[in-house]
Order: sequence, then C-alpha cells, then structure tokens
Amino acid sequence: MFPTLGSFHSIPCPDNPSCSRSSCIFSHRLGRYTVPRLDIPVAADQPTASSSKAPAAVIPTKRPVPVSPPKSGPSSPSTRPQEPPRKFQKVGLQSRAFPVASGASHTDTGVPILRVNPGASRVPIVIRQAMVKTIYDTFVTLYEPIHKANPSLASEHALRQEEEIYNKTTKGSYRVAVIQCIATLKRRNGAKPTSSSHFNVGTVDDVNAKVEAKKTLEALQLSKDLLEPLIHSVEDLTKWGYIVDIPAGEGSREPSMEGKVGKCERCAQPFQVKRMEEAEECTFHWGKALMTRVSGEKTRVYTCCSRPADSDGCVHGPHVFYESAPEDLHKRHGFSFLKPLDPNRPALDVAAMDCEMIYTTGGMRVARISIVDGAGKEVFDEFIRMDDDVHVIDYNTRFSGVTQENHAKATMSLSAVREALDSLLSTDTILLGHALDNDLKTMRMIHHRCIDTALLFPHRAGPPYRRSLRDLVKEKLGKAIQVGTGDITVGHSSLEDAIATLDLVRWQILNTRKPPPPSAS
Repeated sequence: MFPTLGSFHSIPCPDNPSCSRSSCIFSHRLGRYTVPRLDIPVAADQPTASSSKAPAAVIPTKRPVPVSPPKSGPSSPSTRPQEPPRKFQKVGLQSRAFPVASGASHTDTGVPILRVNPGASRVPIVIRQAMVKTIYDTFVTLYEPIHKANPSLASEHALRQEEEIYNKTTKGSYRVAVIQCIATLKRRNGAKPTSSSHFNVGTVDDVNAKVEAKKTLEALQLSKDLLEPLIHSVEDLTKWGYIVDIPAGEGSREPSMEGKVGKCERCAQPFQVKRMEEAEECTFHWGKALMTRVSGEKTRVYTCCSRPADSDGCVHGPHVFYESAPEDLHKRHGFSFLKPLDPNRPALDVAAMDCEMIYTTGGMRVARISIVDGAGKEVFDEFIRMDDDVHVIDYNTRFSGVTQENHAKATMSLSAVREALDSLLSTDTILLGHALDNDLKTMRMIHHRCIDTALLFPHRAGPPYRRSLRDLVKEKLGKAIQVGTGDITVGHSSLEDAIATLDLVRWQILNTRKPPPPSAS
C-alpha cells in the first residue's frame, strides 16, 4: 500500500464513532462530520384567508440544470441564427491562382481574389495579391473600349498573367518581373483593342504567341506548287454558281434599267428604277430573318432589330434591284476571259482579290477592287466609276464601306480597270477569294483557276450555305475584320478582306501540310 498524504486529516470522519476502517483517512478527533443544510428563506405568496403565514421555500445545495425551451418556429427572432454558417472550401496543394467561385472575384472594384495554398507559395500571398490588383488595374485601362461588353476579361487575364509570372520567377525576381510585365502591358495602350478578338487582347505570353503565329503565317510564300492541289475543278465551280462560259447574246447591249420596272431586292415590291436623287423610299430590314425561340416557341426574327419576320421594316432607303442570271449580267456589261500568259508580259502566279459592290440603275455593280500578291503586298486598289448611262441608287455603305465622298474620287471605269489588270493577271494566275464567284460576276470576269475560302472551309449545313469571312478569320486567325465605327455598322474594306483571304489559305496549308520525311542519316 502507498502511504497516505494526509489530505483528509482535517475532515471529521462521517462514520465516527462506529468507523470500522483499520486505517481511516479522516480524522477521529474532531467528532462526526455532518452535511450542512442551506435553508434560505424566499418571499412567498401573500397569505390567504385559510393560512396566515406561507412556508419558506428551501433551495437545495445543487441547483437543477435548466431545461432548454422547445424550439420555436422559423420566424422566431430568438432562435434564428444571427448569420448563416460558413462553408469551408478545400484548397489543394497546388499554387495555381483562380477566381473564387463564391463571388469574391466579382467584387465592387472587380479585383480578382488570389486563392492559393499559402504553404505551397514561395512568395507571400499578401504580396501576390497586391501584384494581382496592380496587373488588374493595368488591364482595365488597356481594355477600356471593350471593358463594358466584356466585364470579366480584365479579371481573368490578370489572374492568368500573375500565374505566368509566378511560374517563371523565383522569390527574389518575382517583384521585378511583375514591374517589367506592367510596363509591357502599358506599351499596348497605343493600340487599344476594339473587340475581344483584337490582336492586343491577352496576357504577355498570349500576344507573343500571336506575334510568332503571324510571323510564321507571313513567312509562308504562296506558290503554284503549294496551291495547285487546292484549285477547284470546273465542275465544283459550276455547282457553286460560278459562270464558267460567256453567256449567249451581245454583251453590254442594255447597260441601265433606269425608267423601267424592276422588283425591289429589299421589300420585294415592283418599282420604277430611278437614280439616287429621284428614287422612291423603301422601308426594309437590312438583317437576316433567323429562326429562334421566343417564349418557348420557334419564330423567325430579324438580326437587325430582333423583330418578327412579319414586322414592318426598321430602316429607310431607296428601292434597289439585284440580278443574278448570267444573261442579265452579260446584257448590262459583257463578260470576258483573262488574257493568256505572255512570256513578254509577266503576270502574278498568285493573287487574292476582293470587291465592294453598290446598287445602281444597272444592278449591283463593282465600286472598289483590291488585289494583293502571294506575299500579301498590295498591287492594286482602286475605286471604279460607273459606266456611261449608269447611275448610283444606293452606296450600301453599311456593307460595302463605300461612301459618296470616297467614290467621287474614282477615275477608272470597269473597262479601263480590266485593261489595267491584263498586266497583273492571266489565265494561268491562281485567284484567291471568299465567295469569289460574286467578285468575278461583278468584274464580268471568267476564270477557272480559283481557290474559294467559302469552299475551302465549308458550312456544316452544306451547299448552298457559306460561312462568312468575318467568322472564319475570327476562328482560324483569332482577329477581327469588318469592324466599322460611327454610322457604318459593319464597314468592309476590300483590301483588308483580300489580305484576310490570303491568310486563311496560308493557315490551311500550314495546318494540313504533311511534315517532310526525316532525312536519311
């Protein structure tokens, strides 16, 4: 047995004097221990007639544990929690930055929240978050023209940019790298983006990748050997509406329809063809009627104003007409082939062409022609004046980009342009274009060695549907074209479109060409 410590020697034994323990730990000299009672008088109720005095209440030594009241309803303010319970989010061991899904990345200021594991970050999180804010402010300034339409773009790119810097630097070089990056971003302010697909949209690595891709694209010199497999057959050209032979009848025998009755291309009503100064007004929709769902039901609405297909027009303009039959086009201005290749007259092996058309009393006529060579260098860009007795009805500036002011500078007629092009093109030249059949028709040119990007990148619905040049360039090249300003909603530039067509063909060759076989050692 262990010896006692004598801790209870000052306490009387509760069993004294009848304690039977041989070695009692309590004291037997202090008498018997009694449990004291705690009698506390409490004011009782007033005595009644039958009792003159109320008994005093006795409170026990140990107070009972209070019983919890029953839960009240959900609307009771006493039991409703003051704030909702927090949800803890697990953070992995990686140090990758990404926006907080709970909405912390979309604060009032728009500054994204860096969410990384502090233990896995070699740079303190406080410092990294401060750098994210600085990078974000720089992107907001850069994206000012497009920030309203793309409010989350600056936030997303700020996080990606910080991550790029962090992955390439050490703890000591991180701050310097961020400062250098911000200086690089600020240098872009001289060419602020006008759309989300603009060349200057993206992180530093994104833009550098675009620069390299552009260099690779422009370095590809298109030649006959590269393009020969892409030339469309005459059967394919015929299938897609190309005119492959000179139509019957005398060409240019009736240049104008002025004073005669035609069918309006815009409102489908008959009208008397008149020049711009005398033309009658037409109310029409300039957009297309596409199928969509409105209140759960399928209906056709116009892309220009989102109105139903049976609604009145949303814009005003003159009545115009459009002709597509080869005989009618030949009657307005005659078709002809390009001249054969002459050894004494060097011609381009490859050329990309695009035209802009306007409405006239002679139908849809060419107003501007742009041609670039196989390297993308401009070789011809001229506005075309109308033939004698042919007058403008509508410049169709929204789609042609041609205005009355710049068209007034035109000095060459279509016949003069065709003669000038004989020194640049021949029957052996490979012509590139988008929906090239329309350009050849308005040029009254017949050519069989064609590469059409509308056929090279077919529409998923098949013929006769075609993808727009604007969408193809955005998807394949990652840049925006045909972006107008002011009153010109979609102002085209035939020179820009010709270069874009050339780049699309380059892209196709770079992405489909088989790599050369490895050389034998």
